Amino acid sequence: MDGNVLNIVLGVASSAVSAVLAWSLQAALRRGRLNRKRAFFGMPPGTECLVVAPRKAGTTSEERVVAQRDVYAMMELAALVSDCGATAEIIGAGEVRQGVGGRAEFCIGGPLSNERTAAHLRWRLPGVSVTAEWEAGVNSLTIGEQTYVREKGLVEYAASRVLSHRHRELIRAHGRDGTFALLLRVLQPDAYGPDVVEFVGDVTAQASLPSPAAAAATEPNRPAGTAAAPVASA
Repeated sequence: MDGNVLNIVLGVASSAVSAVLAWSLQAALRRGRLNRKRAFFGMPPGTECLVVAPRKAGTTSEERVVAQRDVYAMMELAALVSDCGATAEIIGAGEVRQGVGGRAEFCIGGPLSNERTAAHLRWRLPGVSVTAEWEAGVNSLTIGEQTYVREKGLVEYAASRVLSHRHRELIRAHGRDGTFALLLRVLQPDAYGPDVVEFVGDVTAQASLPSPAAAAATEPNRPAGTAAAPVASA
């Protein structure tokens, strides 16, 4: 075989081997990332998770009305569940009568529109409360001694987009089995949707312990037109 031809053949073979090795490495990295994602969310392939849908604020459970933004949040979660190779069972907030821990669970909305969220937060995050005065249009979130006021359309508090798109950062910061509570602020959602999100802080310590503000918010005999219960962003 001519030397030039041999060099060409060796070059082609070397390129092919390098391409196969590069592809194999990339495939292994993708599998590793996907496995970490599945472990973080507790959704191995072929499993089922629970998505608890809220009702629109100010409506009754019988009306079965879901707010537009909550629908968008469920769409985000649907993509996440599909990526993990799992399936989702979607149940209305007032219809869930089952324990926790057997499968991954996502609760959309706060405790005023989702009884399941309220139950989880009374149990796991007693230092968090929300107070809403629907007639005045006021909605505030209290964590420990700090209160954050929601300004409809300008400043909101939610998490489904961050949970879906920034899970790698969460895994690096808290590990695959970490327990944490983060406060996130969505800026100008009427203009930018859920894309502009500001990290307010890690509130795990404050949210995990009962606070005077949270206790007062759950006391009976509140003025008419108000409601209060523990809350966390979906």
